[in-house]
Amino acid sequence: MANGSRQAAWEFFGAELKRRREDAGLTQSALGLQVFVSGAYIGQFEQAIRKPQLDVAQRIDEVLQSDGIFERMCRKLIDDKRYADYFAGVVELESLATRICEFAPTLVPGLLQTATYARAVTLTANPFVTDEYVEEIVSARLERAGILKDATRPEYWVVLHENALYIPVGGPDAMAQQLDHVASLMRERQVLVMVLPYEAGAHAAMVGDLRLMDFEDAPPTAYTETSFSGTLIDEPAVVVRAQRAYDLLRGAALSPEASLALVESAAEDYRRCASTT
Repeated sequence: MANGSRQAAWEFFGAELKRRREDAGLTQSALGLQVFVSGAYIGQFEQAIRKPQLDVAQRIDEVLQSDGIFERMCRKLIDDKRYADYFAGVVELESLATRICEFAPTLVPGLLQTATYARAVTLTANPFVTDEYVEEIVSARLERAGILKDATRPEYWVVLHENALYIPVGGPDAMAQQLDHVASLMRERQVLVMVLPYEAGAHAAMVGDLRLMDFEDAPPTAYTETSFSGTLIDEPAVVVRAQRAYDLLRGAALSPEASLALVESAAEDYRRCASTT
């Protein structure tokens, strides 16, 4: 589904929600109270400004006795083939989060990737796909990063393992551009990056990526990912354990200032390498 038609579908979702809510004689605040979000959020769903999580859509169906229509629409709309099935729901949550804390052990995170870097990552994992497929994936990744430019952007914290600075994805020139981009976002205070150096040794998240997301009107979630699958976690006790692991990672990382210096130094090394090839 193209981005324009997807937005139109969310607008239909919002219009239908408003119609059925008013038919039930409920204000936005009254409906929000019953589905555990604020009335303002219900208004934003109706205007297609924000997109509800699947469990919220399910509760709306229960309250409005709408025979599962909002759950079905939500499932269809978050089934975005530009993303792996296990990741599509995470993309929707990113747009709702007030804070995102991410640990990236080997690659620059998707929200920080340049088009050239994202293209190299995609092609390496999918060597037989068409150019059209690659460009779809890359454009989706850049579209996701738009949340960092939004007026209501979340706080975005990244613990970036030093691995990500020195694995030459796409070659020296691509890496110089990528690290320049990260440094620019750091200087503009759109993201707070801390590098976990090699000298830190063993760390609290040795087996894969970790992402924590906080929300204004919903419990926090954790997301873990390996090469071929991902798990979205909302069990409070497990989320607390994930938050503790992230705290340990931050404690072992370099300061933001030292991290920026290391990122800029690595970018300069790649630039020198590119100029001699």
